[in-house]
Amino acid sequence: MPEGHTIHRLAQDYTAAFARTAVHVTSPQGKFADSAALLDHTALDTADAHGKHLFLGFGAAENPGWVHIHLGLFGKVTFGPTPAPPPTDTVRLRLANDTAYVDLRGPTTCALITDPEKQAIHDRLGPDPLRPDADPGAAHRRISRSRSTIAALLMDQKVIAGVGNVYRAEVLFRHGIDPYRPGRDITPAEWHAIWHDLVALMREGVRNNRIDAVRPEHTPEAMNRPPRVDDHGGEVYVYRRANQSCHLCGDPIRTADLAARNLFWCPTCQQQ
Repeated sequence: MPEGHTIHRLAQDYTAAFARTAVHVTSPQGKFADSAALLDHTALDTADAHGKHLFLGFGAAENPGWVHIHLGLFGKVTFGPTPAPPPTDTVRLRLANDTAYVDLRGPTTCALITDPEKQAIHDRLGPDPLRPDADPGAAHRRISRSRSTIAALLMDQKVIAGVGNVYRAEVLFRHGIDPYRPGRDITPAEWHAIWHDLVALMREGVRNNRIDAVRPEHTPEAMNRPPRVDDHGGEVYVYRRANQSCHLCGDPIRTADLAARNLFWCPTCQQQ
């Protein structure tokens, strides 16, 4: 499932390609056809992201509403220049103007919603490190009252929105924190450091459209080691590196199931 930096990057890409232009909106698959007909030839005014949720705001003057998109595990977004090729029957939503098109396939959610419905989604999500209105204190208040592990809490979108399995594993390694520590044992100073590190890492993820989590002194060039080879891309410390040597201590990276996702960590480096 894409992490929050991908959704914020998509919001930027939709805005760059379609903002303030009349957009041809279709649903070749048919599942979004009625809403597409309402939006067709209206203007895309803005795009917004909160965690793993993307919102496309159409036709403020006519007030048609927001397209709420959640990619889930299988959703894909593909941009291209016009002329657009004939759409396949798997395309849930296509936007097109004179210069670009974008196809959405396989999302968990693609629905036309109102302002109050959009606000209800924001209200149920935790603070997003990439949003200017984020309140990290709200996340820590929930974490500080919880017996759940910090690893599980970081994946709970009601606690903090946009963090997925990669950022969860990497930020805990970067701060030497045992992923099994209860949330209530995370000090305010530790949470402050985790939050600000997530802000920096995720902003870089938006810029580069990939996750790079290693510090400059631990890059392949700095350590004279081979670069990571993985379809996920990006340089990491522990994610998907089970049984490989830790870049810092040399001991094997561990993996285990936690909250229905694979957890990766270094027991030697993460003892706090």
